[in-house]
Amino acid sequence: MLEITDVTKEYRPGVRANDRVSVRVAAGEVVGLLGPNGAGKTTLVRQVVGLTKPTSGAITIGGVDVVRHPEAARVACSWQPQMQVPIRGLTPRQAITLTAEIRGASKRQASERADELIADLSIEEWGEAFGWVLSGGVARLVAFAMAAAVPGKVVILDEPTNDVDPLRRRLLWKQVRDLADRGAAVLLVTHNVLEAERAVDHLALMDGGRVVAAGTPGSLKPGAAAGFRLEVLYEPNALPDAARLPAFVRDPVLAGRRLLADVADDDLETAIAWARTERTAGAVEEFSLGPSTLEDVYVRLIEQEQEVVA
Repeated sequence: MLEITDVTKEYRPGVRANDRVSVRVAAGEVVGLLGPNGAGKTTLVRQVVGLTKPTSGAITIGGVDVVRHPEAARVACSWQPQMQVPIRGLTPRQAITLTAEIRGASKRQASERADELIADLSIEEWGEAFGWVLSGGVARLVAFAMAAAVPGKVVILDEPTNDVDPLRRRLLWKQVRDLADRGAAVLLVTHNVLEAERAVDHLALMDGGRVVAAGTPGSLKPGAAAGFRLEVLYEPNALPDAARLPAFVRDPVLAGRRLLADVADDDLETAIAWARTERTAGAVEEFSLGPSTLEDVYVRLIEQEQEVVA
């Protein structure tokens, strides 16, 4: 449905927000665009919806070239931007209903869809409140509902869970899945690694304007998935020499005072005993040991990219 092929956005010579980015999102699929702030995610989205023109590369939606025909992107896409939607003079119910009508729903259909989304996101108590009294999290949920009211072929959600409380984040993720199940191609832009792992079918990890890894959450952590993750927070004056760490500490990454490393199943007891000894000696503030996650892969890839750039 959405094909982004070798897209580059160069603002001036040597300054690229996107560098040959390729991402594909099929109908019925949720694809996460994951990366730190400044990775180029929002710039890429602006090109998909026709607000910014790529320097080179191609973007098609359903086979239509939306670089040449940006008006087609605005029809085909439902977009929740990263910034808050300005609805100060409207109630959530009015904003959602109006958006649905603009996108072709009848008054009855729009009203019913607004009621449905307000209930599903558990924001009934704010349904008739004007936008200026809404908290950031509730306003974010209303913005999502506006994008989901009458979804396009492609639904783009840019950091949809910002400021949303944990309970309603779960409700929102159910609605994201529902959009895909109804046939939309969903592009989810986020830096929340743990939630992305649970919500998406595929991931594209961006850093420095490039896609540095892509695949299913499981395929991106084949080595880590078989072992465990050791995380150690060192005291400020006790940072270790990576070359002198014990042999069972595999592929260590140091980020500030934080050590992240892999530990094999057979070395769990040894790792726990070592970490306890380090803490007793006053070198370690705290430590944890648990199954490896996508966050571990994310941290490693970003660290590696930064080392290459440096």
